Amino acid sequence: MTGKADFTEEEWELVCEGPPTAGVVAVSASRGGSFRESWAIAKVYAEARKEHGTNQLLDDLVADKPKTKRFGSAEEAESLGLKRLAEAVALLQQKAGPGEVSGYKHFTLDVAARAAAAHKEKGAMASVSADEREAIEKIAASLNPSPS
Repeated sequence: MTGKADFTEEEWELVCEGPPTAGVVAVSASRGGSFRESWAIAKVYAEARKEHGTNQLLDDLVADKPKTKRFGSAEEAESLGLKRLAEAVALLQQKAGPGEVSGYKHFTLDVAARAAAAHKEKGAMASVSADEREAIEKIAASLNPSPS
């Protein structure tokens, strides 16, 4: 089982920033980034803590509050965020088992989808916008790069 102890401090920071960054990328695609979306991300982490013991990597990942990286613009969030997500997955593929990598990818996509779904319009839950769906597809592509 792979956990925090298997990574350098810099590597672990990269792994930890992935899921909340995916949430930021999804939300930023449709004029977003509010308390509601941050709460949705925190809720996914809290729910994952309840499933403790099934995946050491995820247990260690969700042990702390998500650290949301700040970006200067939606474009920066997308370009830099997606690049960092791909780097995190490449690192995990070197150090973690396939099940752990798969769990990380699933968790990251869940964070993005739940953050996007947290948007509200006129007091009612809005469906995920086309821009947010496109962002989630880009996140998925970053998590599952095509072989070179």
